[in-house]
Amino acid sequence: MNYHVLTLFPEMVLEGLNTSIIGRAAAAGKISIEAVNIRDYTKEKHGHVDDAPYGGGAGMVMQAAPVCDAYEALCDRLGKRPRVLYMTPQGQVFNQKIAEELAKEEDLVFLCGHYEGIDERALELIVTDYLSVGDYVLTGGELPAMVMIDCISRLVPGVLNNDASAEEESFHDNLLEYPQYTRPEEYRGMKVPEVLLSGHHKKIYEWRRQQSIIRTLERRPDLLAEANLDKKEKKFLEELMRERAEEPAP
Repeated sequence: MNYHVLTLFPEMVLEGLNTSIIGRAAAAGKISIEAVNIRDYTKEKHGHVDDAPYGGGAGMVMQAAPVCDAYEALCDRLGKRPRVLYMTPQGQVFNQKIAEELAKEEDLVFLCGHYEGIDERALELIVTDYLSVGDYVLTGGELPAMVMIDCISRLVPGVLNNDASAEEESFHDNLLEYPQYTRPEEYRGMKVPEVLLSGHHKKIYEWRRQQSIIRTLERRPDLLAEANLDKKEKKFLEELMRERAEEPAP
């Protein structure tokens, strides 16, 4: 997987991503990350890439030409036109399913806006996907891009030491992750569930699946409509929901 981030702040992107698991994956050649400085493609003698918006209004708007020229130069270098993801609160909210789809790509371009956004003509010319990390506004697209790169990279083979981890954590099968425990067996009077100490792999698996169902029902019941459950798990969920419905109102 090759990531290309079009940004006004390349240092922010590289310093943030070249650490921890993602940084080690990049060093090992499992992924590659480059930050393309949009300012390098302006023809304005002072290096400006923005101007006042037509029609008036507060703030400045990033000009179309530097953005498009940065992308076209990248395409010339790669010999193809990769998918371009524009970070915007107006986009589709990023989730695990989108991450799984994007992880199949060989190259991804992340376009990071700033100020009051980017000239619409640039977006119409190069953007293929509009994505958001939530219904709130940030100062720029770099943080959302870094979040998405982190999430997508975990799905790239070899990035995690244990590749199974990517499938077992939150949102796999549309369920939240089960509770995790480590040593000591008892802490402040709270003991690790005995089933986890049993060594019985089937029982441990069943317990973890049940705990995921319970946690999802409590915290994100909206996910259950598309949860991948077998017959036994569906029955377990139905019993939980029935018990919940029978509980007296607070």
